[in-house]
Amino acid sequence: MATAMESRRIVIAGASSLLGAELKSLLEESHFAACDFRLVDEESVAGLLTEDGGEPAVIQPVEADSFNKAWTIFFAGSPAFTARNLELANRSGARILDLSGALAGNGGVQMWLPRFPEHADITSRDNANIFSIPSAPAEIIARIAVAVRSLSRSPLTAVAFQSISSSGGKAGIEELETQTGQLLSFQPAGKAVFDTQVAFTMLDHFGPASAHKLQASLEVLRKEVHACLPSDERAPLVQLLHAPVFYGSTVTAFANLDPSADAAIISKACGEAGLTIASDDSPPGNISSAGETALQLAPPQSDPSAPGAWWFWAAADNVRVPAANAVKLAEKLLG
Repeated sequence: MATAMESRRIVIAGASSLLGAELKSLLEESHFAACDFRLVDEESVAGLLTEDGGEPAVIQPVEADSFNKAWTIFFAGSPAFTARNLELANRSGARILDLSGALAGNGGVQMWLPRFPEHADITSRDNANIFSIPSAPAEIIARIAVAVRSLSRSPLTAVAFQSISSSGGKAGIEELETQTGQLLSFQPAGKAVFDTQVAFTMLDHFGPASAHKLQASLEVLRKEVHACLPSDERAPLVQLLHAPVFYGSTVTAFANLDPSADAAIISKACGEAGLTIASDDSPPGNISSAGETALQLAPPQSDPSAPGAWWFWAAADNVRVPAANAVKLAEKLLG
């Protein structure tokens, strides 16, 4: 006879993505290890061989019965993939946890973050069936905004730096690696994925022929941040730039705060909002945050050019953080 967990089917839609693979790995290390996993993705990657509980498994294309009998469905692919398959997933009656950003801010969709006051009780609502898990940079920006809101004299301004693993997934990582080697060897850089040079350069957009659009990613990020915060909260001003690094999310933010606030007060507020304050001799970065679930924040720095001007620098693992948050939510829903 199957155990209670073995009878629960979990569908990971977008299973071939870096986020999908991380999510599956964390689920297999959690209470859900004995569940029945179904892995689906785009038609172009269907048939890709992976593993499930140490056994070979094949990623399947989405079909009419892909979500049948599912307990929970995780969307971990592109926003477009989520949008195309949401109606079919909804028919299953399963709980839907979206990590793609496609559903952020949509009616009936509940944003969720652990230890975040605005989202504390949503899992107990009878009508909560679709949840959105924000990306790491969105979570960083939202938590800083919450931390400083009682001290702030103007909206928070934030710039997020997007790594290649968020921009283009596995194919993007391979192109950055190839471009780096080609440029160091004084060879022309291939541009199949981004239609431009992404190695050794900062950008606010990719080439026109690229399927990956930074502007589209920025729109999703802004939606996620706004959806995390109360509707009457002043929306942070958000920009997104390409950074020529393989992994991680980093964010710099500026806040114009009450001049009476000092570093100790601001750091305490940031800690209470769920950010981990790093020491001065261990600055946050995409390397230091790799494999971690904490949102690392450097000690806030005042700007001597104006009273109350403060700068923030934070980093997080762009794959592990949302995947770990999704597993935490699934565990709450299980209870």
